[in-house]
Parts: sequence; structure tokens; C-alpha cells
Amino acid sequence: MSAKVLTAEDAKKANIAIIDNGKGTQAVHDVVVALRANRRSGSANTKTKAEVNLSGAKPWRQKGTGRARAGYKSSPIWRGGGVVFGPKPRDYSKKTPKSVRRLALRKALSARILAGDVFLVDAPSVPDGKTAKFLAYVETNAKDARKVLVVSPSFDETTCRAARNLGHVQLVAAADVNAEHLLAFDKILLTGDALAKISERTAA
Repeated sequence: MSAKVLTAEDAKKANIAIIDNGKGTQAVHDVVVALRANRRSGSANTKTKAEVNLSGAKPWRQKGTGRARAGYKSSPIWRGGGVVFGPKPRDYSKKTPKSVRRLALRKALSARILAGDVFLVDAPSVPDGKTAKFLAYVETNAKDARKVLVVSPSFDETTCRAARNLGHVQLVAAADVNAEHLLAFDKILLTGDALAKISERTAA
């Protein structure tokens, strides 16, 4: 079948409660911030004056040279010395309750459905793994879209291979789709089975 716009009425028939007010806006913000924070590696690292590999010997005598007194070569004011209050490896991850994640998913999906950006489509299948055929599938179902999200319960290996060279298209399993995915793409293509799975995930 050709792409069909998923309306609020269709969503309600699929047991997806549409949020048409301001409820859930903060949940979406919290979830997106947490998702982005969790992707940060937190691996930045600098050495303090105690960690740099320099001699602990006094570089020159205390008095009589006319130079400022100095006690060690690893001083932060010298080239090659330690770093004062520099970054150290840290964990940026944030935790959000399951109820907040569920609310954020329902709010983001509701916003996209009300905007007319969600379409029901047949599951993509490219047996020969040709990118051109998958691109034709996307252009047929999401015309003039700069970025397209395709959501299905699962994708076979050949379909994934056909889609991986398309920078503006992303495949996401219905069990993994989140609020950030739903907000980051111009058009969202949902298969019927994916809609049922999302309905389960958004149910209170």
C-alpha cells in the first residue's frame, strides 16, 4: 500500500492516547538531555603537577640568581607543567524513570501525529540489498523529506545493508525508538506491526 497519514483518530484506534496540551513537555526535555548526556564519553583527562613526568629536583638555588624562586619543574606556570583544575574522566550519564520515558515517547509521538508527519507504510524489503531500491521506497513514501525515520519491529540484513549508505535515512526497531528519534526527523514511516509495539510501550 502507499503511505497513509496516521491521524489522531487512527492512533486512538491503535490504543495510543494522544496528548494535545502542554503535558509531557518537561518529560521530553529531560529524556532528550539524558540521552545526549549518556552518549558522552567523559574521557577527557589532564595531568596535575603530581602526575607529569618531570624531575622533582629544584631547578636552581633559592637565592642569588636574580630569578624568581622555583621549587619544581612541574609547576603549572611552566611549559610542560601540570594543569590546574583540568578535566578528569567522569560519568555524565543521567537516569530517568520509566514513567517519564513513557510519557516523553507518547508526547513526542503525539506532536508528530498532530503535525501530520507520521505515515503508515508496508514494511521495507530489499532482498537484493540495493541502495537504489531502498531509496525509491523512501522517496515514494516520504516525498521531499530531508531526513526520514523508518520504524519497524525488525529489519533483515539485506534491508539494513541497502539503507546504510543513505545519510538522511535511519532504521530503528520499534522496541528502541525514543523521543529524540521522533523529534529529529522530518518524516516518520511506521509499519503496522511497529505501531502495535509502540502502543504497548506507551500504555500506562
